[in-house]
Amino acid sequence: QVDLVESGGGSVESGGSLRLSCAVSGFTVGSHCMSWFRQTPGQEREAIADIDVDGMIGYIDAVKGRFTIIQDNEKNTLYLQMNSLKSTDTAMYYCAAGRRCYEFTYWGHGTQVTVSS
Repeated sequence: QVDLVESGGGSVESGGSLRLSCAVSGFTVGSHCMSWFRQTPGQEREAIADIDVDGMIGYIDAVKGRFTIIQDNEKNTLYLQMNSLKSTDTAMYYCAAGRRCYEFTYWGHGTQVTVSS
C-alpha cells in the first residue's frame, strides 16, 4: 500500500526556516520522480521543486536559492528545507510522486505553512 505522509509545517515569522518531511511507504523514493507542490486558496496547485530518478533537481524561480529538496534513500523520505521564508510562501504544501516528473500518481494530504510578516 502506497502512502505519503507530510509533516513539519507550522507558523513562522518572515525570514524564518522550516523543514518539511514526506515519509514514503509502498515504493522507494529513488524509483519515482518526487516533487513538492503548494497551493493557496483559490489557486491551482503548483510544483515548486522536484528530483527525478536520475537525481536531477529543479526549482521554480520563486524558491530558488531559498528552498532545498533533499531525498534520503535510507529513510525513504523526501524533505524540503525552506529558508528565508516570506509571507508569499504561505500555503498548503504537498509531496507527490510519479514515474515521470509531469505525471504524478501519488499524493500526500498536505501540511500547512504560514509565514507572518
